[in-house]
Amino acid sequence: MTNRDVLIIGAGAAGSTTAFHLAKAGHKVTLLEKDSGRLIKPCGGGMAAAVQDWFPFDLTPAVDQLIKVVDFSWCLSDQVVAQLPGNAPFWIVRRERLDELITNQAVNAGAELLRPFRVTELKKSTKNWQVTNEEGKQITAKAIVIADGSNSPWPKIHGLGPRNQHHAVTTSVRLEGNGNLKENTARFEFGLVHHGFAWAFPVKEGVNIGIGSFIGRNEINSEDVLNQLLPSLGFDPQAGKRQTASLRVWNGHHALHGDGIVAVGDAASLCDPFLAEGLRPALMSGCEAARCLNHWLRGDSHNLVDYTKIMRVRWGNSMAWGKRIAQVFYRFPKVGYQLGIKRPTAPQRIAQILSGEMGYGDIAQRVIKRLLLKGN
Repeated sequence: MTNRDVLIIGAGAAGSTTAFHLAKAGHKVTLLEKDSGRLIKPCGGGMAAAVQDWFPFDLTPAVDQLIKVVDFSWCLSDQVVAQLPGNAPFWIVRRERLDELITNQAVNAGAELLRPFRVTELKKSTKNWQVTNEEGKQITAKAIVIADGSNSPWPKIHGLGPRNQHHAVTTSVRLEGNGNLKENTARFEFGLVHHGFAWAFPVKEGVNIGIGSFIGRNEINSEDVLNQLLPSLGFDPQAGKRQTASLRVWNGHHALHGDGIVAVGDAASLCDPFLAEGLRPALMSGCEAARCLNHWLRGDSHNLVDYTKIMRVRWGNSMAWGKRIAQVFYRFPKVGYQLGIKRPTAPQRIAQILSGEMGYGDIAQRVIKRLLLKGN
């Protein structure tokens, strides 16, 4: 039976980030990835450029576009074109390329990668954690990082994150060619999606399309939306392969740690409940989990409570306000579009939130008050 310092379940962005920083600190780390090879991930791929500060290696090989313009519309009309202020704070990456880049850096730093390795059992013994895969292979470790995404069963089993998970229903499409979407331009469409919105982000020689519903019963007639949205972008309405997923979004302050175990990324329900940003909190949680685990493994702390506390301050407090904004905005979406998106200061505020310069708490109270007064 193999014994490691840390086992990380999932080699996506959050898991690989955790693995890199722990391996760089000198710990014995193993990444366990269920998929045998790289998969196409047609998610939006939007990521604040400021995350580069969290890594000592260059992330730009995974970057396809720098977003400088955001094009908003309501039911494909009533357009608002916003120039993002200053240097573009927002990157569009291919998720599969970003995940591979960080994973390779983790391996180069000394982490072990086992794939395919599908964890079927995860349990705590007296001193160590033990994982078992489909073939019955067992590995033990002092600590576990749960990083296998929104469909992970392990956080609920081991009491991490919210008891009642809040999911957004999403449909993603990767299209070949750029249609009529301009370079360095992202598109957000409100009105076509009940209790949500659609987005189009350019990648090299392609476009990532997404549709998400964030409150209520989360039902989307994605084909109806795509039949209208895709022609407006210069594509055949049947183009591309659809992928439907359930995205675990932020749903309140809950412990993200246990006895030698933490959850990161989508498995920790960190996705932005208003704009559906998931990459920045995934990378942030990976960095913070690694830092806290490093202190714990070296005996500098008695538990991992600091991880939960730090993520609450750095991410959760802002998302609490983001959730309140989403609940009001998506119930009165037309009012929200008129009073929010079309306000002269909106593009700058959105850019500052996506870049991490500003949190939802900085704008929430006046935004919610404005929406409620006009919505009733």
